[in-house]
Formats: sequence, structure tokens, C-alpha cells
Amino acid sequence: MSNLNVDFSGINFKNPVVLASGTCGFGIEIDDLFGLEKLGGISTKGLTLNPRAGNEGIRIWETAAGIMNSVGLENPGVDGFIEKYLDFLNSKDTVNIVNLSGHSTDDYLIGVEKLNRQKLDIIELNISCPNVKEGGMSFGIKTEIARKLIKEVRKICEHKLVIKLSPNAEDIVELAKMCEEEGADGISLVNTFLAMAIDIKKKKAVFENGYAGLSGPAIKPIALRIVHQVAKVVDIPIMGLGGISTWEDAVEFLMAGAKVIQIGTASFTNPNIALDIINGIDKYLDSQSIDIVEDIIGTV
Repeated sequence: MSNLNVDFSGINFKNPVVLASGTCGFGIEIDDLFGLEKLGGISTKGLTLNPRAGNEGIRIWETAAGIMNSVGLENPGVDGFIEKYLDFLNSKDTVNIVNLSGHSTDDYLIGVEKLNRQKLDIIELNISCPNVKEGGMSFGIKTEIARKLIKEVRKICEHKLVIKLSPNAEDIVELAKMCEEEGADGISLVNTFLAMAIDIKKKKAVFENGYAGLSGPAIKPIALRIVHQVAKVVDIPIMGLGGISTWEDAVEFLMAGAKVIQIGTASFTNPNIALDIINGIDKYLDSQSIDIVEDIIGTV
């Protein structure tokens, strides 16, 4: 068996496979399926400072090669997560990644301050949410708007800080370089692509908000390209995600420069897919007489 351990900015992952935010709840929902401790890590459902009920209407819509979602960050809020779920996650021998979103700089800062007082491994800062005070523009679209937020968060964040980037950014390569400049410990990319579906019988958009986030195999080649582009210009490690559904996909992302990969939509069709991918990576390394998984990272 090959050595699947990877070092991600000083955090040891027993293998490079993580369940992506929004696709595995807070872990407790799936723990009896295969045991979270077999995973490299888990990224929690996206948290906001205060509880959210999420969006009304249709939230999930299947496409030919993936799904669109407009869940609206339904979650118990940071305090509710700490009270109900954090002890469970900390009881598991796997990397605990807490995904945090916000609709204003203050939301993020207060959320980080609360999490600073807790035991966890990584904060994954999702900057794809609208900035209400800036007229609704997402923090993650323009580099200089994102810089202001990340600079403030980095000043107070006492945990490892990974920034989750939106592929809808004006210049995601520049955005990633800025994250490194402002002291991020890593980058997570990519989040979902902005997409749309229309109900031709009702003659209206399927989703109440008009648009939704596209994930799944349809976005994999684009996500892979973005990971490769970013890996060439930053020295901080990358968590790669976007349409990974086989061990071959995972190996491609590792070769493109991701140190850790995240599995999302594929888990809905096969809840054990993460284990299949871990086993597939291991067998591939054996077949290539490669002893250490880190030896293939960034080789392309």
C-alpha cells in the first residue's frame, strides 16, 4: 500500500480525499455509511453567522451531466453548529474543515472570532456570497473587494485559513495570487458555476432566484484547467474540486497541482464514492511503482 499522506500547510491528511461542503452535512448524517475516519477530511455544510432557512421553491435540479442547486445556505448558524455538531466532528480522526460564509465583512469577522475559540483544523472561507453593503456584488468577483475582506479576516483568524474561490470571478488567477499575498494558508477551487434552467411548461425560471450553482461532471474539465493555471502561480497548497467522480479524475487534479481533492456531487449517486476514489488512487500508485502520493502532485 502506498503512502497517501499529504501535508497541507502543516495539516496532515491521511489521504488527499475530502468530502466537499454542502454535500455531506456535518458528517453525522453519513457516518454510519462508512465511517468518516476513512476520509482525509470533511468540509462542513456552509455556515453563516446566524441561522438561515434557505431558499424557497425548487432547490435542486438535475442536468445531463450534474446538478444545479439553489439551497440558499440553510444552516443552524455558527453558534448552533458549535453546540450541536462540533464535538462530534472533533471526535473523529479526520481533518475538520469548517466552511464559513457571510453577507458582510462583519458577518465574517464575528463568525471567525467565534470559531477562534473552538478546536478545529481549517476555516474554509467561502467568498462567493453577495456583499449586501456593496450593492449585492459577490466578495469573490473582484480581486480588490476580496482583498479587503481577506486582509481583515487574516488579521484575526487563529486557525489555518483556506479561501474558497468562485469560478465566476473576473480573474481567478489574480484572485488566487492576492489570497497568497494576504496570508491565506491555502486555496479551495472551484465553487459552482452560475447556471440556469427554464420550465418550458410554466414559461418561467425553475429557481426562485433565476440562477443557480452548477456542479458535477459537466464542470470538471474547466475546474481542472483553473486548478492547473492557479497552481503555476502560487506556492500555497490547493484543494481542487469540481466534477470529480472517479479516481482517474482525482489523479488528474493531483497532477494538475491540487494537494487535496474534494468530492461533492458524485456522492449523491454513490455515497461510497470517496472510498472508491481513495482505493483507486492507491491502486494506481502501486501500478506505477510510486510509493508516495505527493510524488504525483503538480507533475503536469
